[in-house]
Amino acid sequence: MIFQLRLFLSSVSILLCFISTPAISQLEQRSEFGFGIGTFNYTGDLVRTYNFGNSKPAATVFYRANISTVISFRTSVTAGKIGADDFKNPVDAFASARASSFNLFMMEASMVAEYHFLNWRDDKRRLRFTPYLFSGFALFGISGTGSKPESYSNVQPSIPIGGGFKYVINPRWYAALEVGIRKTFFDYLDNVSDGDQAFKDYQYGNKYDNDNYFFLGLTITRTLYNIPCATNPYR
Repeated sequence: MIFQLRLFLSSVSILLCFISTPAISQLEQRSEFGFGIGTFNYTGDLVRTYNFGNSKPAATVFYRANISTVISFRTSVTAGKIGADDFKNPVDAFASARASSFNLFMMEASMVAEYHFLNWRDDKRRLRFTPYLFSGFALFGISGTGSKPESYSNVQPSIPIGGGFKYVINPRWYAALEVGIRKTFFDYLDNVSDGDQAFKDYQYGNKYDNDNYFFLGLTITRTLYNIPCATNPYR
């Protein structure tokens, strides 16, 4: 009786696995978490183009759900320093006279979708890498020298857009190098925007050009669990 029950349960498991194929067999319902280190950077009124000299340390932690072999959803929290000034490399004589600077702590919470170009999870192939793109939605908060809570909210939305390169270390671990821009709807990240130009204090910038920030980082990911199809031990 016990033998028949075990045989019946094994057969049901195999049948359920067969019904759920190909979703489980291709992906094995993988869920992941990871962490990384990198830098925040900025462009705006003080710095017009990406400048490595303005990079500040940052770190991130994240959770990822893989819904197919090419699509993943990731939620993450990233925090670090961000700042720039008019002193080192002023963009023009106006910036030299303005002599403005900011130095902030930033924390970002984001949700993004990732698209992988190659079938890098196929165990039957030797391919162990893939480039990928991502985009989604984020909220960031700032505090520190340069912020003006009386003038605007210190929590603002942004649109993360970017890409990277993933490499499989082993079935449980892989690494990724990623860079992304965060398009904001906010012109006071650097504490400089429009101003009354009748007063020649030079403490104003281009009110039609919102500030943006960037994250460049190296991450390590760990697969939390796999749910492989059951096999029949009585075959």
